[in-house]
Amino acid sequence: MNRKQKEELVESLHKTFLNSQSVIVTHINGLTVSETTNLRSNMRNSNCKFKVTKNRIVKLALKNTKFEHLDSLFTGPTAIGSSEDAIAPAKVLVDFSKESEKIKIIGGGFETKSLSVDEINNLASLPSLDEVRSKLIGLLMASPTKLVRTIKEPSSRMARILATKNN
Repeated sequence: MNRKQKEELVESLHKTFLNSQSVIVTHINGLTVSETTNLRSNMRNSNCKFKVTKNRIVKLALKNTKFEHLDSLFTGPTAIGSSEDAIAPAKVLVDFSKESEKIKIIGGGFETKSLSVDEINNLASLPSLDEVRSKLIGLLMASPTKLVRTIKEPSSRMARILATKNN
């Protein structure tokens, strides 16, 4: 990799860090091509990015970002998961690490706060933004429906009573 390619990679990673809500740092060891493809596909489906990284390049890219405090995590064979959705990369990577011992979550960050492995596991157990939105819409739609049913019920009862008296 020549100098220009390294500079472009640093700039690309820097933009990723600037645009992400959360970053999950993992150690990878011996992932096969099919496992990596599967993981990348899962990450893409959740609107996340997954990148196997060179530690020196990532440390340069972290400078002047909200994740600058994570530079100590980048030792050994590392990869990062990131997304604009704070919960999505944690969910995908925690699920994948349960299936495969070849990937191990070592830490991460949410905005300017460092996250331990336990905090990442807790984050992964939270509902995603889409799940919260759908539940909220369901709750908002349920109230008007129940209100209409309640208002309509007395007249329906009256109609049934009159119908039984006429028979």
